[in-house]
Amino acid sequence: MLSMPSAAEPLFMSFSIAFTRPTFQRILPLAIGAILTMGRRTVTAILWTMRGLVTGHPSTYHRVFSRAVWSLWPLGKVLAGAILHQIPPDEPVLVPMDDTTAQHRGKCVYGKGCYHDAVRSAHNHVVFRWGHRWIVLAISVKFPFTSRRWALPVLAALYRPEQLNHAEGRRHKTAPHLARQLMAVLIHWFPERKFVFLGDGGYASHNLAKFCYRHQGHATLVSRFHGDANLYAPLPKQKKGMGRPRIKGRKLPTPQQVVARRQLTTATVGWYGGGDRRVQLTSGTGHWYKSGAGLVPIRWVFVHDIQGTHRDEYFYTTDTSLTGTQIASWFTARWPIETTFQEVRAHLGFETPRQYVAKSVLRAAPCLLGLFSVVCLIFVEHTRRHRVRVRQTQWYIKAEPTFSDAIATVRRLFWQKTVFAKASYHKGFEKLSPKFRNLLLDYLSQAA
Repeated sequence: MLSMPSAAEPLFMSFSIAFTRPTFQRILPLAIGAILTMGRRTVTAILWTMRGLVTGHPSTYHRVFSRAVWSLWPLGKVLAGAILHQIPPDEPVLVPMDDTTAQHRGKCVYGKGCYHDAVRSAHNHVVFRWGHRWIVLAISVKFPFTSRRWALPVLAALYRPEQLNHAEGRRHKTAPHLARQLMAVLIHWFPERKFVFLGDGGYASHNLAKFCYRHQGHATLVSRFHGDANLYAPLPKQKKGMGRPRIKGRKLPTPQQVVARRQLTTATVGWYGGGDRRVQLTSGTGHWYKSGAGLVPIRWVFVHDIQGTHRDEYFYTTDTSLTGTQIASWFTARWPIETTFQEVRAHLGFETPRQYVAKSVLRAAPCLLGLFSVVCLIFVEHTRRHRVRVRQTQWYIKAEPTFSDAIATVRRLFWQKTVFAKASYHKGFEKLSPKFRNLLLDYLSQAA
């Protein structure tokens, strides 16, 4: 087995339950190499980075993703448990959920489709890309050394095109359906925790709202809402007699109609980026109705940004006891998952693997997303024993560490404790002067 830094060894060894011993001896160098590698995260590039430490034929490492027998579910459970240890047991767990498209344009790539790219699109310009659409659930954590929350991915599911599902004899599932399955898995794993799922407009689904209301002891949904939604009063007491029983109460005014005739109140809410902002808002309650799906009690809130930098928005939650201020603050806490997608692309090569067979496609991207969480957890464990190191430049001064500092610190640990400590050229490294060794480690850890 490879030697590892003390901050990383317990976490990596906890993942061994998902693998046989030979497979774990292959996956460990691949995971460390994916952190250290620059550029593409292909298996070949990772083996080149770890060439002084890997043993066995290179094809055995390629087969880890394409043919080896192991499952992502135990890895997700271990990772989620490690992240939840960072959150007090009595505190609700914020779980942002969103989808992202990883570009892959090969002719024979499994599961690819043409999807809307929200990052490159604007209100008057829509961009589509060929690739994989991943539905991701992350856990939002507030670390002691940061003022902003970080979203750490724990579960991911591939959205398959409808034609592919029909060809494979599988029932087609939309993005909200896949998100609901991941939510159910998280609730099943940790029934003692209360989860608050935060979804964008694509997850403003009556189906998801009904699911969270049915599991209201464990789950709450906060998402965008529609100003013209059909809201009704509670179902009145049924009278005995002939005729079909009623399925909903009297029709209530839509949120737009309520806002038009109600005076807004001023409040301070948590805002994007971790700060606070003064907004005007109002809220109301009702039962959201969808034909064939029944009623779901919800509380909606209308938010008007006084500064005018953001458009007016409607949000809703399945927990009617929440205040409008809490609903708006929790929804803006969803934003760190967008930052996570950007960091995974920039520092972990999320779109660079070249897998095209089914098993490899279904495993590679979730592993890279999970590697983001692993790097963050190792960095947190390291900062408990050492001072937080923040890179500074003359033109950009940071008050607190970001993910680039976290991965630079973790890379330095692995270069020093794993690669140069055990590789065939470690004796030559030890002969260097301490000043030159530190300089070399700095450059290797900061390379992106």
